[in-house]
Amino acid sequence: MSFYSFSHYKFFRRCSIAFAFSLTLVFVANSLTPQTQATPIQCNKDPYKQLNLILNLNGTVTRPNKPPESPPASDPNLNTLVLSKDLSINQSKGTWARIYLPRAALDRGYKLPLIVFFHGGGFIYLSAASTIFHEFCFNMAHNVHAVVASIEYRLAPEHRLPAAYDDAMEALHWIKTNQNDWLTEYVDYSNVFLMGSSAGGNIAYIAGLRAAAENDHRIPKIKGLILVQPFFSGTHMTNSERRLVNEPHLALCNNYALWELSLPVGVDRDHEYCNPTVGNGPARLKIIQRLGWWVLVTGCSGDPLVDRQVQLVRLMQRNGVRVVGHFTTGDYHGIQDTEPLKARELYGVMKTFISAIN
Repeated sequence: MSFYSFSHYKFFRRCSIAFAFSLTLVFVANSLTPQTQATPIQCNKDPYKQLNLILNLNGTVTRPNKPPESPPASDPNLNTLVLSKDLSINQSKGTWARIYLPRAALDRGYKLPLIVFFHGGGFIYLSAASTIFHEFCFNMAHNVHAVVASIEYRLAPEHRLPAAYDDAMEALHWIKTNQNDWLTEYVDYSNVFLMGSSAGGNIAYIAGLRAAAENDHRIPKIKGLILVQPFFSGTHMTNSERRLVNEPHLALCNNYALWELSLPVGVDRDHEYCNPTVGNGPARLKIIQRLGWWVLVTGCSGDPLVDRQVQLVRLMQRNGVRVVGHFTTGDYHGIQDTEPLKARELYGVMKTFISAIN
């Protein structure tokens, strides 16, 4: 069940875009109203052990179990619905992009929207080559009918924030100037979306704010942001965090440990990288509003972070941003990475969102 119906959304758009956005949050259940509470929690277990991380004295971590990875497949003679290949962005930083091209575009020669995707993993884990994200982007390119550029960014704590945001911005500059045939021949550079899931949603959001502030010819023309269960936090607990404090997919102590390893040394979770409601965060949304970007935020009631996601939607709405909140009941954080049916449902939401604003 969705708290915001896209059938309503499409109807409202035909009548009046402004009216549609004014009613976006009417469909968000009152149970998701974010109300922060200051009582701290006690972490009785070692969160780093639970996260399968070994802390090293030099500030790095050892990641004992590397998840499976998948190679790209760029040969057009392959019997595959989507081709993929890796392109280097910055060799000195080890950053690169995996490009996914639907075969239909290759065969028919027309241009498609570009989705610039940032993977999840708490800023600490995983890669654009990780099998779960390779399969997700492969299927997204096919189902949404878009070119996907999945960005390999540097991980914390070896490269604490804002390193991932810097890599995201460099990737946007690289996309605009890269002369690879897949990008120049099949991408509509006036129809670009920044997207991420979990920590990747955080990167897409912060990079989006930076890109909006620059607003120059060095980056593609961005139409909007797609934030899938974006990863945010703060020093005070929300109701959903308290209710789901030990949720096995994202226990709150593990969440806090990921932020401790990712944020700049010496700051707390009320830093603007982590909490979009503090500092200049709300004011920076005015730039997105002036540019006319659209934003899709998705979440679910089984995610401890859902109240923060709802809070972000409301913050955007108060600042005049054209935002759609799509929230479902049940489920859990990262469900689209492990359950193909949920991923297909998300692709449908995305396709409706993109087609409705074009």
